[in-house]
This record gives sequence, structure tokens and C-alpha cells, in this order.
Amino acid sequence: VQLSPNLTVGYLPKRIEIEQTLPINVARFLKLTGIKDEKRIHRALDDVGAGKLFDSALQGLSGGELQRVLLARALLRDPDLLVLDEPAQGVDLHGQVEFFSLLEHLRAERGCSVLMISHDLHLVMAATDRVFCLNNHVCCKGAPEVVTQNPAFIELFGKEAAKTLAIYAHDRKHRH
Repeated sequence: VQLSPNLTVGYLPKRIEIEQTLPINVARFLKLTGIKDEKRIHRALDDVGAGKLFDSALQGLSGGELQRVLLARALLRDPDLLVLDEPAQGVDLHGQVEFFSLLEHLRAERGCSVLMISHDLHLVMAATDRVFCLNNHVCCKGAPEVVTQNPAFIELFGKEAAKTLAIYAHDRKHRH
């Protein structure tokens, strides 16, 4: 792996453990990044739909709220590349749909690339435009609809996985 010398990376971890007795709110947590500008912090929280959480206790956040705060933390770096490690872990299905819609919007608005690590094949196939399937090496890569037909993918996950992993892109223009 070679990194561009001026590449800025924002990272959203798989999980974060917060000591339940630690008196820390969202604002203080985000200031631990070294960025003290409250306007900038508010803007990052607003960008991820978590503006109302500024003064909230970190330990009291739901799984989806915590993921949004962690995403705001990653965005404070103004990244060229956003690295997401299992970003939907601990988030309910509705929250996952909202979260990935938000990622799509942020990617378009900020012009950053997104590298997502996930074991959830349905999520990977629905929320990405390019897939790398790894099993101690790169087994196959390409668009989701190409990867599911690749013999290496079928060998790993079986013919049924290739058939049942329907590629579904949610149309956000319609109303529920």
C-alpha cells in the first residue's frame, strides 16, 4: 500500500468502549481530536444529523447516535479517504439504511473516497460501487453484480449466496 504524501484519512472504528463512570459528553469527546473550534464541531455534528447531541453524555447514546458521533469525529479531519470498520455494527436496520444514505450524501458533498470493511454481504452489495473479496488474498474484485458471479466468490459463499444476494439500491426519491 502506498499513500499519497498529502492524504488525510478519517477513521470510524468498529467499536469504542467508554467507561460508564467517565463524565464525558459529545463535545468534550470531539475536542480530544485536538480541534477546539466549537463552530467546526457543531458543523461536523450537523453534517451527520447529530447536532442535538453536542451536550449529551457519550454513554447515553444509542448505537446509531454513537456511530454518527464517531463519523463526525472522522470528518473533523476533512479526510480525502474515510475508512469505516464494520460501520453498521450495533445499529438497527432502519438506522443502517439512514447511515448509508448519509454516507452516500457525504461522499458526494465532500468528494472523499470511502473504504468500508464489512462482513455483511447484503450491506456490501447494496451500499458500494466496488467490492474487494478477501480470503488471505484478493479473491475477486469489481462491481457487486460482477463479484457475485465470480467463480472465487461462488466457491467461498456457494451458489445460493450468489443467487440470494440481490443487488438492491434504495430509491430515496420516493416517499414511504
